[in-house]
Amino acid sequence: MREWWRDAVVYQIYPRSFQDDNGDGVGDLAGITRRLPHIATLGADAVWLSPIFMSPQKDMGYDISDYTAIDPLFGTLEEFDHLIETAHKLGLKVITDQVLSHTSNLHEWFRESRISRDNAKADWYVWADPLPDGSPPTNWHSHFGGPAWEFDPQRGKYYLHNFLIEQPDLNFHNPDVIDAILETCKFWLDRGLDGFRLDTVNYYFHDQNLRSNPAAQAAPHVMATDLYGMQDNIYNKTRPENLDFLRKLRALTDQYDDIMMVGEVGEGGNRATRIMGEYTAGSGLLHMAYSFAMLSDTFTADHLRSCVEGFQQGAPDGHPYWSFSNHDVFRHVTRWSDHAVDTDTFARLTAAMLMSFEGTIGIYQGEELGLTETELVYEELTDPPALRYWPGIKGRDGCRTPMVWEKDAPNAGFSTGKPWLPVKPPQAAKAVDQQGPDSILAFYKDVIAFRKASDALRHGKTQFQQLPEPILAFMRSTGTQNMTCVFNLSTDPQNITVPAGATMIGPNNATYDGSNLSLPGNGFAFLTHDGDLPLTISDT
Repeated sequence: MREWWRDAVVYQIYPRSFQDDNGDGVGDLAGITRRLPHIATLGADAVWLSPIFMSPQKDMGYDISDYTAIDPLFGTLEEFDHLIETAHKLGLKVITDQVLSHTSNLHEWFRESRISRDNAKADWYVWADPLPDGSPPTNWHSHFGGPAWEFDPQRGKYYLHNFLIEQPDLNFHNPDVIDAILETCKFWLDRGLDGFRLDTVNYYFHDQNLRSNPAAQAAPHVMATDLYGMQDNIYNKTRPENLDFLRKLRALTDQYDDIMMVGEVGEGGNRATRIMGEYTAGSGLLHMAYSFAMLSDTFTADHLRSCVEGFQQGAPDGHPYWSFSNHDVFRHVTRWSDHAVDTDTFARLTAAMLMSFEGTIGIYQGEELGLTETELVYEELTDPPALRYWPGIKGRDGCRTPMVWEKDAPNAGFSTGKPWLPVKPPQAAKAVDQQGPDSILAFYKDVIAFRKASDALRHGKTQFQQLPEPILAFMRSTGTQNMTCVFNLSTDPQNITVPAGATMIGPNNATYDGSNLSLPGNGFAFLTHDGDLPLTISDT
């Protein structure tokens, strides 16, 4: 029996911003539950909830202070159980964001660990003595600025934090830590959860010898908040011990039916592909993994083709998960707007393209409405990197603003109170109640249904055609059904010569006379055919 996740469409919910039902300006579990029919009628198969666990919210829930408690900001454990029950009745699976590499500094484990050098949890976090001159033990960087080490005068040592100072890293070299983490995962599986999205899955282990990273061999990509690119990060993450932990986690999930784990690989380029291959090889590790490859600023046929082909070559046993937007990057219709005829046309192109990719597909809340990035001023920000480095870094708040349901309701129907991030007119104008028969929402429903009805798009293998920019074209084939998917990534019209015998089906914005396929700017088409279908770009 084919696992449910292999061709699933997973809808990411950012709980703070989806639906607020108690009027405090922050989304909650009750609101999510009430809006689940929206996701079910869209055609999605599962929802991914960003963190909902107990947290001081220094990094919007990615700093967990209790792994087995729901933060009151979002509701109660009983409301979580009701959400799971409602989702399952609607045919939706539910996965949660598991942030296992680090905790909040307010977690009881860290509170105990920092008391002394010889308490029961003294070795539960990554502690190290200062160098003789008092400086940090290694040159490792924090993603949120400054060194990855913070000196704690109570303990008299440095502790490791790959992210905020308030997010100390757990010491996965300690078997007691692994046992405790696995127990927290079991807690949620026992409540009916269908799987995990594993945050920063390659950050669990560090080099026990505390060796400093060498300088990057390639030209560094430097951001004001993230100096990782200036180092070859071989000692602070992606350590070989990670694989043993993933095997333990997989052994736990295999005790349950139909569980899925997808890991977020915090790397780029060829290294990300190699890690994804290692972490998904065989049947004893992750079910699938993804990187930020398609979440980048690059929008070319060559780049998208290299992402897919790179995964095929680097992870032949693995299973891909593709998405264009999430809670950490600018919304893609804004990020790639230089390639757009207009926002709506471009939203249709990217939706059609995403739904034609082999593997599991992720979409981010509001993407199905064609939402653009929200423009914010400094006084409206909440994201730590933006607050520290504005205006050089705009941060992630612009993609995290509330979901819009009713254009003319207070805060577009998100909340009756003041929302934690503002709802602005450009977003409100695209509210769900404004999405008619020819809307982006209607198109998403159509193209998802088209994907689900096609064996080629659900199960077919991918073979690219080597056409020049700006055309991306590939065949999805099951052996009994062939479909060639053609996309114009530019704003200029393109004409393509098609061999005889092909039929255009499904959603499209092209014209086809049996031999010539005319694609307007951001045009696309799906062609069924027997055998190969070599395409050529024509001048007329």
